[in-house]
Amino acid sequence: MTLTDVDELCTAIRGSLVGDPRGIKVAKLLEDYALHARDWRAFCHFAEGRYTRNLVYRCAEFELLLLCWGAGHESPIHCHDGQDCWMAVLDGELEEVHFRQRRGPGGALAEGRTSRFQRGGVAFIHDAIALHLIRPAPRSSGVSLHLYAGAIDRCRVFERETGRSELVTLGYDTVRGEVCTKPPEAVRAEWGRGGPPAG
Repeated sequence: MTLTDVDELCTAIRGSLVGDPRGIKVAKLLEDYALHARDWRAFCHFAEGRYTRNLVYRCAEFELLLLCWGAGHESPIHCHDGQDCWMAVLDGELEEVHFRQRRGPGGALAEGRTSRFQRGGVAFIHDAIALHLIRPAPRSSGVSLHLYAGAIDRCRVFERETGRSELVTLGYDTVRGEVCTKPPEAVRAEWGRGGPPAG
């Protein structure tokens, strides 16, 4: 199967997750889409000084986001609220850095491996594997597709030096390519009624 349409991708993902909640075939679907599709460009939205979270699709089984990274942008170190997460690189080169919390109270996070992914590369993360951060390779930008099974409405972000964490609510910069002016809970409620909302 050659996937070139994001809605076809979502249908294929949904079928895969319903048939196999572990999502064994999901990485291949994301890789195929990343290597052959171009329609994701309609959902790109870059911002000065920070990466953006752009909602493509949301249902009971999963949430699909397009993240746009400018040079020097970096996510906070974060968990995934117990959910499985896949990342497929659509453009550029991205780095993933793993971290773990040291045993005992407080203290800096211990940095683990750093991996680089180019177009078509797919990464997988779960809280049992590691905390992580994502960023573009030095002096470059990138675009990535993130699949969360199920949707992640909040997560913990961590300070590298102290290991302290804060629970944050996650929002969207755009919804299906339109700038989002609604609070996250309103967007989620509209998607829950069965259709993509306006921005």
